[in-house]
Formats: sequence, C-alpha cells, structure tokens
Amino acid sequence: MPLYEYQCTACGKIEEAIQKFSDPPLTTCKHCSGALTKLISQSSFHLKGTGWYVTDYSKKSSPKDEKKAATSSSEKTSSDSTGTKADASDK
Repeated sequence: MPLYEYQCTACGKIEEAIQKFSDPPLTTCKHCSGALTKLISQSSFHLKGTGWYVTDYSKKSSPKDEKKAATSSSEKTSSDSTGTKADASDK
C-alpha cells in the first residue's frame, strides 16, 4: 500500500498515512484539528538494471529464422548420431 504525506495548514506538521488507493484522503490534523493538504513526495521505487528499454529485449525471430534453426539442429543431430555409430564400430 502506498504511503501518503499530508501537511497541516494550521500548525504545519507533516503526517504520514499508509492508505489504499480507494481510501478517502485525510482532511483533519490529529494534533490541532486543522485542514490537511496532500503533499507530493519523491517515490522510493526506482527502475534499475536491464530490461526496461525496447533495445534491451531480444529480437523476435521470423518464421524463416525458425526454419533455419530447426534445419541446422536436425543436421547436428544426424551428424552426431552417424559420428557415434562410426566411433562404436571403430572400437
């Protein structure tokens, strides 16, 4: 839940309140019963690291690239299996 700050217009004290988004804002000061105004404070949430920009994501492969990858992987599999059979017959 977010933390909101309110300042009293009468006494100047700052009050903090943890409230839901749906909760109504505070209107009266607990200390002097004066009117409160909501303050805009700096957020403690920072986005750091990779993955937050469009350039940080990998490109999606096209259907042509997927076919090439499937063909090359099947070629590797067939050459590995033939190479393994040749190794077994050499022993």
